[in-house]
Amino acid sequence: MSTPTTHSDFETVNFSLSGEGVARIELNRPQVLNAWNHQLSAEVLAALRAAAEDDSVRAIAITGAGRAFSSGADLKDMSAPEADADAEASTGVYGVLTERYHPIMQLIRELPKPVVAVVNGPAVGIGCSLALCCDLIVAAESAYLLLAFVNIGLVPDGGSSLLLPSRAGFARATEMAMLGERIPAARALEWGLINRVAPDERLEEVAQELLGRLAAGPTRAYAGIKRQLNSWVYGRMAEQLDLEARIQEEMAGSADFVEGVTAFLQKRPASFSGR
Repeated sequence: MSTPTTHSDFETVNFSLSGEGVARIELNRPQVLNAWNHQLSAEVLAALRAAAEDDSVRAIAITGAGRAFSSGADLKDMSAPEADADAEASTGVYGVLTERYHPIMQLIRELPKPVVAVVNGPAVGIGCSLALCCDLIVAAESAYLLLAFVNIGLVPDGGSSLLLPSRAGFARATEMAMLGERIPAARALEWGLINRVAPDERLEEVAQELLGRLAAGPTRAYAGIKRQLNSWVYGRMAEQLDLEARIQEEMAGSADFVEGVTAFLQKRPASFSGR
């Protein structure tokens, strides 16, 4: 395999292109387990757009630097993006979701190229949503998926309320959303959440083999397959994303959310009141 060409335009994302037609987008905040802040969201979106516009790119990998895929939203960076006085979407949690996260999830689904999540470690919260949004998921044996939202008094977002039941069914989606427990890679494979599990030391090898196959394959056919599946499974994705954002805005005003975040930052069990 040829040496990848690395683009250094980003600080929180490593973006590289290989001569085999594979673009690699690596979340690069390993010191906080690739937790999402505003800059990371903006750079992931920019990298995806760059891969989409490059005709030489025929498959895209999304992975994480260090020992995590992504630990979810950075709770120390809960402020909304720059406000637009004329736009309701630029306020509060609703604005964060619709402006930071939704464009990424919608672009992945609409991209006429296969996107593979290479889950090298924990995929938590919005990190779990990101993985589930991809076309195929390859995970390390030690990796796990976790919808941690309920543990701080929130509801799933980033499309996971749609993506999860479409992959694993209602019962398992409810279990993950309401219990907020880790789903190890082996169980995630059994549940149909992911496509392949590899020994940790062979994850990159297995992922590169799959990505190489996709990059050498019939790209237009892959695009057509995505259009078919999107139409049948994700035809109401925009509406569901908006519903998630509106419900999450409600939850962010609850006493349970304040307690959940406070307990998380203080590293103690939360004491929820149901309010």
